[in-house]
Amino acid sequence: MKKRLALILLLCFSLTMLVTGCTGQPAQTPQNGTQEQTQQPADKSFQTIKDQGYFTLGLDDAFPPMGFREEGTNDIVGFDIDMAKEAAKRMGVDVKFQPVIWDVALEELNNGKVDVVWNGMTITPARQEKIAFTEPYITDKQIIVVQKGSTLADKKALAGKKVGIQAASSAIEAVEKDKATFDSLGELVQFDNNVDALLDLKSGRIDAVVVDEVVGRYYLAKHVEDYQVLTENFGEESFGVGLRKSDVTFLAELQKALDAMKADGTSKQISEKWFGEDLIN
Repeated sequence: MKKRLALILLLCFSLTMLVTGCTGQPAQTPQNGTQEQTQQPADKSFQTIKDQGYFTLGLDDAFPPMGFREEGTNDIVGFDIDMAKEAAKRMGVDVKFQPVIWDVALEELNNGKVDVVWNGMTITPARQEKIAFTEPYITDKQIIVVQKGSTLADKKALAGKKVGIQAASSAIEAVEKDKATFDSLGELVQFDNNVDALLDLKSGRIDAVVVDEVVGRYYLAKHVEDYQVLTENFGEESFGVGLRKSDVTFLAELQKALDAMKADGTSKQISEKWFGEDLIN
């Protein structure tokens, strides 16, 4: 009997300990308030920029009026250059300019050789798969430029013709989307930059050039005797600043600066300086 009673008491004690263990107080949060070790570290991209005192901007330096070499001084100037300098000042850092080959610009960004690509870059789904963008700051079109006095009047007239275009540009995507026109072309000739394409058009080596409107009209304003623009175009698109997808805090600070520039009219002033009108979204 005593043995049975002892056994019952032992079982009761064991059950009590088991219940207490299952319903005990939750584990205490560490005194310093830190989360579990598995939490992802905060993005430090903007802090890194602040610590080094500048960010590096990649661009095609033959892309007037967005970014190009000024005759006489060889300085890099342009609409995007002025925008970047102002944004950098508002973020409390400097900006350095690094010319890149345009068809590898995104690779240069993602491998860390530059921190942004800021050069009239169109926001496209293909690019969004690789990099992050600020909100659009300008709406643009892909226009068709021909020689002054050309008999070419519309996209149908491009059938069998040689059309120039910048390599790795959004103009290629715009033309390819217009399947009827694209399939009718004699040849789509790719150039390292738009200036070379326009020079070949002037000399008659190609029949037309498809180019960003902001670039084409700026260049045409300086060479009115050589070129004209067709009424038809290959559709609208938007420009944005490209950053690495991992640079979340840098993107947020840059967008904050751009928003402030738009709100106080600074972006409008820069636009009017380079385009003669306000093109800011």
